[in-house]
Amino acid sequence: MSEKNWSGNVAYGESSLQRPRTLDELQEVVGRATSVRALGSRHSFNTIAATSGTLISLDRLDSPIEIDSASMSVRVGAGVRYGELGAHLQQHGFALANLASLPHISVAGATATATHGSGDRNGNLATSVRSLTVVQADGSLIEVSRGDADFDGYVVGLGALGIITALTLDIEPTFDVAVSVFEHLPWSALDDHFDEITSAAYSVSLFTNWVNDAVDQVWLKQRVGRHAALGAGAGADAGSAGGASADAGSADAGAGADAVGDFFGARPSSVPLHPLPDVAADACTDQLGVPGAWIDRLPHFRLDFTPSKGDELQSEYLIPREHALAAIDALRALGHRIAPLLFVSEIRTIAADPFWLSTASGRDSVALHFTWKPQQPDVEALLPDLERALAPFGARPHWGKVFATDAAALAPLYDRLPDFVRLADRVDPTGTFRNPFLRATLFGA
Repeated sequence: MSEKNWSGNVAYGESSLQRPRTLDELQEVVGRATSVRALGSRHSFNTIAATSGTLISLDRLDSPIEIDSASMSVRVGAGVRYGELGAHLQQHGFALANLASLPHISVAGATATATHGSGDRNGNLATSVRSLTVVQADGSLIEVSRGDADFDGYVVGLGALGIITALTLDIEPTFDVAVSVFEHLPWSALDDHFDEITSAAYSVSLFTNWVNDAVDQVWLKQRVGRHAALGAGAGADAGSAGGASADAGSADAGAGADAVGDFFGARPSSVPLHPLPDVAADACTDQLGVPGAWIDRLPHFRLDFTPSKGDELQSEYLIPREHALAAIDALRALGHRIAPLLFVSEIRTIAADPFWLSTASGRDSVALHFTWKPQQPDVEALLPDLERALAPFGARPHWGKVFATDAAALAPLYDRLPDFVRLADRVDPTGTFRNPFLRATLFGA
């Protein structure tokens, strides 16, 4: 029986699943394969990891986490999940600059698809990568480091350039974060104060169903404590422009939400909330402005719980920041069609990066995320219209989620795509790492 992804909507179709325990075993498997793909934490909703050949899982590969405090870096195995890496770093007094909403995802899979967290000044997770160790199609091993000619092509490589076995990431001293949640932000406030709202904390998330008369929830995640100034956003006072408390959960804000005022017309929640309506907040990280370690606050969800809804689909599109409000208006106009298929949508900001295939490549971006009900035929029927509405804004779909855009439509969105194709042709001339998904979206054949 074929392996399936996290939500069960994709069967990978492999002829064999290999779980090497050593690097030598992995190199041998790749070297003799004619078609091979790597399997991460299975948190993709399309066939990016599918293959009719050999599927490789790195979950048993011997790869210890090695911290180098002198260079402020950590070397980690590709299959390690962010929650596990974060716990190890926190135990030793260190942190990553940012995390995605889920700590359940693997480091290599997340960085290779430009997966991100939130924050005006925070790049996606790939921006912390210093180097990659990669098994090539012939089984040989190479190291690609920041500053190398092809590094910006390799980091967000979609598995098309080889099997990543280990990564070296930037780290920094540990820090605390406080999460404050506000409800019912007027759309007019978002229109009038978009930049102030998204810069009001280190990480900001807006949740909506596109038909309600207000943004349902605003999550502000503010760095606090002695290292708070490192990377603090332009609005490090957590929304004081809208009347919120200056620290939104600083170390002495023990009263939690009661200590926080209005946020541009939104009111603080007095109880913990789940982003999905009518779902208990047990799976979510702590809120109410109570500070805690970065690993316990930057993700939306706790590692020991099934995240989000579980049985779901996801899509996401990144647009240039300057088009954010126009794109939001376009989606609100489609709200009557989106809402019946939707659990919830999230709006986040991501800083520009240099990676050739990153969805934020070369432009500060706003991400428009959709967590869909598991009604794939209906979602797939809607997506072409949704994508047409976003096309004037240069919307780039997240590589690991459900979308309809093909190679012809994607090509104009990535200036360095021709360079990536040439790199792939050079390092994998026989197409060992290509699959139907990559041919349909990248290589056009």
